[in-house]
Amino acid sequence: MHWESERLLYRPIEYTDLQALFRIYGDARTHQFNPRGPYPSLDHAREVLLRRIKDRAIHGFDDWVIMEKSDPQHVIGFGGVFVSEFNGRRTNNLGYRFEPDAWGKGYATELAHRAIRHGFEDLKLKEIVGVVRENHTASRRVLEKVGMTFLERVFNPQDPPASLMFTITRQQWRERNGTGH
Repeated sequence: MHWESERLLYRPIEYTDLQALFRIYGDARTHQFNPRGPYPSLDHAREVLLRRIKDRAIHGFDDWVIMEKSDPQHVIGFGGVFVSEFNGRRTNNLGYRFEPDAWGKGYATELAHRAIRHGFEDLKLKEIVGVVRENHTASRRVLEKVGMTFLERVFNPQDPPASLMFTITRQQWRERNGTGH
């Protein structure tokens, strides 16, 4: 299955995406707001990729591989809605990571709108959350632009800075987008 938005194409992750996953998540620049740092090795990226494929089989969805329509063979990022654990609760998490050349073009917002629509219309999720580091103002703005509202600040002394959790329910999304009940 494939999805699209105005400028972007999306598809499920496949094993052949290993090099692109490591290229993007192994780049220190893409982890500037993530204290855990970039993926340390191709083997680590392989473990993550296999876990994502397994998660998709378990939950029926996971985040997507992202390409520009103008260059559909080149992966520019990964993102969408996936199941994760945050602050002791299972969440349908909106997340994204783009290669640095794709930054500043509004792609995160475009992806977020499309992923939320997919989550509520196709997957029938009741709530989607987004989690960002307190100091990552660009990602905070993306979550706010797509209608998510601040829910809570979570501080873990072993993993500073604090994370901020944003949320939107299917009902809130419907009201904001005029899709009724």
